Amino acid sequence: MSRQIKDQLNGRISWRQTFTALKYPNYRLWFWGQMISLFGSWMQSTAQGYLIFELTKSPAYLGYAGFANGVPTWFFMLYAGVVADRMSRRKLMIMTQTSMMILAFLTAGLTFLHLIQPWHIILLAFCFGVTNAFDAPARQAMVQELVDYKDMTNAIALNSAMFNTSVALGPACGGLTYALFGPAWCFTINGLSFIAVIAALSAMKLKPSAPRAKQNSVLTDLKEGLDYVVAHSMIRTIISLVGVISLFGFAFATLMPAWAVKILHGNAMTNGFLQSARGFGALASALLIASLGQFKFRGKLLTLGSFAFPVLLVIFAFIRWEPLSMLFLFGIGFALILVFNLANAAVQTLTPDALRGRVMSIYSLTFFGFMPLGSLLIGWMATKAGEPTTIVINALITLTYASILLVFMPKLRKLQ
Repeated sequence: MSRQIKDQLNGRISWRQTFTALKYPNYRLWFWGQMISLFGSWMQSTAQGYLIFELTKSPAYLGYAGFANGVPTWFFMLYAGVVADRMSRRKLMIMTQTSMMILAFLTAGLTFLHLIQPWHIILLAFCFGVTNAFDAPARQAMVQELVDYKDMTNAIALNSAMFNTSVALGPACGGLTYALFGPAWCFTINGLSFIAVIAALSAMKLKPSAPRAKQNSVLTDLKEGLDYVVAHSMIRTIISLVGVISLFGFAFATLMPAWAVKILHGNAMTNGFLQSARGFGALASALLIASLGQFKFRGKLLTLGSFAFPVLLVIFAFIRWEPLSMLFLFGIGFALILVFNLANAAVQTLTPDALRGRVMSIYSLTFFGFMPLGSLLIGWMATKAGEPTTIVINALITLTYASILLVFMPKLRKLQ
């Protein structure tokens, strides 16, 4: 399959197509505002993970913080999808981004005053999770308001490139800032970064929204979205794959602070560099997808990523040299984005506009909601079996599910 994909890629990559979506003024505002905000968010995430590990010396607490951040997804995400289909997505995002800015400054204040405790971090992670539960469906669905339909896949790919640029640079800067100035400044910079996205959203000139159809009850609207996903075999399969990777695969990232200290014998900067290596791989993958334009072999690339990710993760678990660990994390990040980016684009293009907020809330619930469960599971497993064994077990589960889909869902790799 890899040779077939290579043959199809020849002559198709065009860097002129990579930034097509940036020709739209509203998308340019979106892109740069989100870029700055996400940069700060990854600085906070990196500092927060290392701080709670520094306070507790326990990988289990890394799992608790990850669980607290993600568990609100289960309570609020589906309802948030209904809200995103009923009200202005821009207004909803301004509300959520402002809330996250306040939380970042609160975290910074507690840290500057040397009052921060592990339970504070867990509680604040939960509050961030609540705001993200309402932010994610609106953010995912809003892309179609910023570009023409024909450029939606490129816009989604650039969203991923923007996200992973912040993943590549944010953790390294967070680790460096943590080491030189302390974690409070990471949280402060994150708070300031939200100003950029709030200003960008406010400056957009969007077309007036079409009149909303007569509104049903929340439960009726929610059921309509769930019924659509259940009845659509391709969307159902893609979301299941994302769920398995979020639960068993992506949870490895939760252990990076412990991995940096216990396995590689490093510090906060080591943690930041490991996170950034994965981010650079993800960025390279996102830019490759964006450069392909309107290509017809999304399913093959998605399938390739679903196998490459767990295989690279198993190899990574046995490496004890930091430069080689970073190299494999680059590959892991590359493969992850082949799956997540193409899965997101496929679900969006297969979903009608009227249901987009609700379907993307189900996608986001799977993506974000399974991560905290995976964080809790992998943190507990690491205390019992150690970090390397835990990562190998979770990677093998992910590989097994990818193999099942290859055999029983051949339509996935034929997806165009």
